Amino acid sequence: MLFAPKEKGQGLVEYAIILALVAIVVIAVMRLLGPKIGNTFSTINSSLP
Repeated sequence: MLFAPKEKGQGLVEYAIILALVAIVVIAVMRLLGPKIGNTFSTINSSLP
């Protein structure tokens, strides 16, 4: 195998893709649930003395 493909950086690229997908999912969930979570904390804060 004189001309074997180099797979040294392949793992890093895969980790970067997974990290990007996780970041996209987290951002989407925060955009959807952000106002509800904020309202819940506001309600709790206003009910405290």
